Amino acid sequence: MNLLVTGGTGFIGAALCRALTQQGHKLVVVTRSPLAHAAVPGLRYLPWDDPAAHPPLTWQQLISEVDGVIHLAGESLAAGRWTPARKQAIQESRVQTTRRLVDAMAARPKRPAIFLSASAVGYYGPRGDESLDETAPPGSGFLAQTCRQWEQEAFRAEALGVRVIRLRLGVVLGPGGGAVAKMAPPFRAWLGGPLGSGRQWMSWIHREDVIGLVEWALKQPQLAGPLNATAPNPVTMRGFCRELGRALRRPSWLPVPSVALRLVLGEMAQMLLTGQRVVPRAALEHGYRFRFPDLREALRMITVAKVDHA
Repeated sequence: MNLLVTGGTGFIGAALCRALTQQGHKLVVVTRSPLAHAAVPGLRYLPWDDPAAHPPLTWQQLISEVDGVIHLAGESLAAGRWTPARKQAIQESRVQTTRRLVDAMAARPKRPAIFLSASAVGYYGPRGDESLDETAPPGSGFLAQTCRQWEQEAFRAEALGVRVIRLRLGVVLGPGGGAVAKMAPPFRAWLGGPLGSGRQWMSWIHREDVIGLVEWALKQPQLAGPLNATAPNPVTMRGFCRELGRALRRPSWLPVPSVALRLVLGEMAQMLLTGQRVVPRAALEHGYRFRFPDLREALRMITVAKVDHA
């Protein structure tokens, strides 16, 4: 397939692009810094907003020539304290880029067959112990509101005859970055432990299963709508930290008080102190087989790689 990918240089996107290229797909990656990645073999990079850098072809023109669009772009949630400016950047980087992609599709007589647009389990908001599949309604709060608007923009492509999949990502684990890289250093220093009460749910997924779900979804013509990208066995924060400590051969004994997190992180602490118990019902019912359904094996593979702190 010929695919256009946004967010193809990040923790998830770069690994996904490598995997898709190895399978023979032809990719064009839309990025804010195309020249920084131009030397990577097998991929073509185009800028979001500087057509003069690659005349005469722009991504808007290419969108009518590709078979599918994979949209992963978005400002990092964990890059800093959620000031009003940061919250605006988080929201706009998701909602406005999605709107631009769908508007570009609408402006062309020929459109991609599939639009796979990232979202997040934050869509469900804080829900305690409630088990949530794709039929659950949206929740409340900043993240839920952002995800809802994000998905509404993607959903517009359905009216254009495009098959739309809204990929609701959980906490992504993998070597070289992601949640494990951020959480591992305190454990290595013998200071690891759960955040807050530890009772909040973590709906996690190994990066290889994110890649696997995307590859699989591209080949499932009957699949559309929301798709929870989470492992079938969510865990509590306490359970996650216990397994991470086991994988790193360190104890999980020093919880971080909720008050301390709120003082340091402000509103962003809410994302860490509440959670969702999300299950991938759509993927399981349509026959996807998870490579890493259980957390212990997923963390073992990541920590054995010894690059999770890179």
